[in-house]
Amino acid sequence: MAQVVTNPDREHNSSSPHLPQKSPKMNQSFPVLALTVWSFLSLASFHLTAQESSGWKPGKVPLMTRWGKEVTPENAWTEYPRPQLVRQSWKNLNGLWELSIVDKGSEKPAAFPLQILVPFGVESSLSGVTQTVLPSQELWYRRTFELESNAAELNTLLHFGAVDWEATVWVNGKHAGTHRGGSTPFTLDVTPHLNPEGKQEVVLKVWDPSDEGAQPRGKQQLRPEGIWYTPVSGIWQTVWLEQVPKTYIRNVVPSADIDQSKLMVQCDVQAAQAGDKLHITVSLDGTEVAKAISDVGPTIPLTIASPKLWTPDTPALYAISVRLTRGDKTVDTVGSYSAMRKISFGPDSHGTLRLLLNNKPLFQYGPLDQGWWPDGLLTPPSDEAMRYDLEVLKSLGMNMLRKHIKVETSRLYFHCDQLGLLVWQDMPSSMQKGRKHFVQPNQADDAEYTAEEKQQFRVELKEMIDHLRFFPCIVVWVPFNEGWGQHDTNDILAWVKKYDPSRLVNGPSGWTDRGFGDMKDMHNYPGPGMFPVMKERVSVLGEFGGLGYPIAGHLWKENDNWGYRTYRSQAELDQNYLQLMQRLYPLIGEGLAAAVYTQTTDVEIEVNGLMTYDREIVKIKPEQFEKWHQRLVGPTPSLKKLIGDARHAETEWKYVTEGPGNGWEKVSFADEQWKKGKGGFGTPDTPGTVVKTRWDSPDIWLRGEWNLELKPDTECYLSIHHDEDAEIYINGVLAAKVNGYTTDYVLVPISAEAQAALVKGKNVIAIHCHQTGGGQYIDVGFTTASTP
Repeated sequence: MAQVVTNPDREHNSSSPHLPQKSPKMNQSFPVLALTVWSFLSLASFHLTAQESSGWKPGKVPLMTRWGKEVTPENAWTEYPRPQLVRQSWKNLNGLWELSIVDKGSEKPAAFPLQILVPFGVESSLSGVTQTVLPSQELWYRRTFELESNAAELNTLLHFGAVDWEATVWVNGKHAGTHRGGSTPFTLDVTPHLNPEGKQEVVLKVWDPSDEGAQPRGKQQLRPEGIWYTPVSGIWQTVWLEQVPKTYIRNVVPSADIDQSKLMVQCDVQAAQAGDKLHITVSLDGTEVAKAISDVGPTIPLTIASPKLWTPDTPALYAISVRLTRGDKTVDTVGSYSAMRKISFGPDSHGTLRLLLNNKPLFQYGPLDQGWWPDGLLTPPSDEAMRYDLEVLKSLGMNMLRKHIKVETSRLYFHCDQLGLLVWQDMPSSMQKGRKHFVQPNQADDAEYTAEEKQQFRVELKEMIDHLRFFPCIVVWVPFNEGWGQHDTNDILAWVKKYDPSRLVNGPSGWTDRGFGDMKDMHNYPGPGMFPVMKERVSVLGEFGGLGYPIAGHLWKENDNWGYRTYRSQAELDQNYLQLMQRLYPLIGEGLAAAVYTQTTDVEIEVNGLMTYDREIVKIKPEQFEKWHQRLVGPTPSLKKLIGDARHAETEWKYVTEGPGNGWEKVSFADEQWKKGKGGFGTPDTPGTVVKTRWDSPDIWLRGEWNLELKPDTECYLSIHHDEDAEIYINGVLAAKVNGYTTDYVLVPISAEAQAALVKGKNVIAIHCHQTGGGQYIDVGFTTASTP
């Protein structure tokens, strides 16, 4: 195969028999995929011009990562960008490009006065431009490259990883193509536009309407605030060249059927001829396990004897080599990989619907992963930096992440495949400023879009699925987040399910559910909480937590930052995060199938990350919380209701609404004169309540007796619905203190001291609840949890 030689960038031409691997600095404790296909992580050589070594420098921003500080025009994203389909020869066009920012509708500029470091968006520090681009402006990029003299024997493909949003490309002054969509890759066959020899010119025009348009944009906003971040315009993923034969393998899509021990391989061949053959070899750990020869076209089944299943603990990956032949001649060869894994949902041994991995229940726990960086914005400063985030999640004992309204470079999903991280993949949301695109919780109507806007959303949704369906780590599609641009809800969810029946479809994540989708998804801050168990859908907690802890010296903004709850010390954060884990665990016993904590890192003014925005401090320490997370994803706890709350039982309490005096919580306190009533106590209009005794004053004190046949030797929880602050005592010992209000019953662990105070027989329960405004309610039951 002829090699692409370009100027002024660098060439890659390695024949090392391995799939693209992690950088040498990566943590070697995680499994690395070593397959009989090519690797191109190391640079073969450099071809630099004086311009490339000239005065580029990062723009000034409040925060940089340690990886961002090491970025240069020579080392910007040098890794092979397409690990799912690997060829031996490729050319990286990342590096310095010429740039001009002009008024929208202007002719091609005569001069390109700026330099930009590709693949970083114009607004980012690492681009070297660090300038907001308005919808009234357009970006014009330019660079040159050269080809060898025998290039005419091959087709030359120009690949763009992602360009936000509308990109028009010219090669040597000839229009090569236009792509609309800010998150997915596109490829142009530029062969007809190449000069016979010498220098070749690429010019790219980009327009990005940002939040003034109705296109999918995720969390970008021209005026960042709250949970909306700095916009990103232009090229933001790798640009590269590839030369291929006139007939070549365009795509390989493997899919596993673990129930039949089959690996199905579908190959898309460009310009195939009658008689062409595909030779497929599958290997595991360097040992051949299956092979087949087939005509081009049909899906090719291969039997995998005693398959090694992919799980978060054992992320086994099978190497796939595909060779295209014509007669006795090899026309094209590519390397790929796959995994034997199945995602589904079904009943556990008790009949409760669970998420199943390889036909076995597995609770999924991990973070909402925004994928934003202070120096690169949507673009991580390096592949090593991107993988670092994933390795931190693994060190924390998590087994999944929800990739939040952003589509990443293929290499992120490759790393997840290697490391054993399940992925819920969001579709970037679309909301145009000033339009009815924001669907409020429980709103009857969906968002209003024009037919053209709806079509564009579906085009980009399909492109995302086509791009990512290869990766085994992806187990859930999330077409809508909350009410952000939620339109034609059930039609779109049903289309996704039909288009990719091998995965689950969440619908929608949070807020306004329309009754469709494999999962019903609650958002509850700080939570946790869950929807009741259903017969046809799985109950999941798509967002909760969001505990904030600002750490000076590691902030995008020193003041006015926020979390859903914000704490001022590590000890406060640890205590409250531990409480979330303690409350989450018994919900698994009630039927919760997954939970997503907000979020992986701080982002701009949000300080609710597991890590700081610069990734310098891991706030939720692995040595402290890995065991708690591993407990979540371990055996399902068994719950036993010892004392029913108002939903399940008639419980009599004594109560007063005026201060009862000191010692009211003690076992010996005289309460003979108190009124009697049935729990729960409150006002009927309070959400999620079962009011049996009206209480509408600021305070209430309750006393009751719980008779236990045995003293519990397992974990004990209060089943409590409180609105608002409440303190609960057992036999005179403080069992729990809760603040604020809930909108449903939650399980709160009792203190170790209160558990020690429990006795066989009569136990005295004393409660004080204080109300300040709005609805009000208090009710308490008693539940134990044990692990098989």
